[in-house]
Amino acid sequence: MEENQEQSGAFDIELTEEIAEGTYSNFAIITHSQTEFIIDFIRMMPGVPKGRVKSRIILAPQHAKRLLMALGDNVGRYEDHFGEIPFDENQPSMPSNTVPFGFGGPTGQA
Repeated sequence: MEENQEQSGAFDIELTEEIAEGTYSNFAIITHSQTEFIIDFIRMMPGVPKGRVKSRIILAPQHAKRLLMALGDNVGRYEDHFGEIPFDENQPSMPSNTVPFGFGGPTGQA
């Protein structure tokens, strides 16, 4: 890392037009091993029996924890500004013992 980046905390990051468009996901499957977390972002469409993985992100455990903290902070700031995000705990979910793509380890969901 360059000296000026260390002092300012800024990073030089490129965002291409294609990536800037984003990808819609309305379901995520999170799995982990001892050394990494894998988050599969999936698009489920009404009337279509099979969802499609649109993106897979692989993170070191330390980066997964940083993501968790950053997302919690951003959700808190969002709710402070726009009000509480409604959450239906009765919404159907994937069985907790389902592990996608043959990757071992416990499964969570978001």
